[in-house]
Amino acid sequence: MKKANKTPLRVLIAKVGLDGHDRGARVIAQALRDAGMEVIFTGIRQTPASVAKAALEEDVDAVGLSSLSGAHKSLFPEVARKLKAARKRVLLFGGGVIPPEDEPALQRAGFRAIFPPGTPLDSVVAFVRKHARRA
Repeated sequence: MKKANKTPLRVLIAKVGLDGHDRGARVIAQALRDAGMEVIFTGIRQTPASVAKAALEEDVDAVGLSSLSGAHKSLFPEVARKLKAARKRVLLFGGGVIPPEDEPALQRAGFRAIFPPGTPLDSVVAFVRKHARRA
């Protein structure tokens, strides 16, 4: 029987762009920590390059981005492109005020899920646990 991997999942939570509202991202970060994951919170006003660099340096299993400013259509795919260019395979997910009609484009960019405001925290935790596997 194979031993279960006891290494906790590592998740990077970031706010990209000029959006300065980080309460939702902090709540998600704390929920993931409470679930036993290691969480790196980059803080606000990150660039796609800084998020990708942090994901590489921290060797994370997942990257969660938050946007309330409407810049998700350009910034989220740019993070995905930077990670792909660096050959870093991670689970990508997002949250915030993102219209449902924007979700298909974000999914094509590589985001597995978008969590709108009001999503139960246990749903986010379960999603990350299910889809973020250490390589």
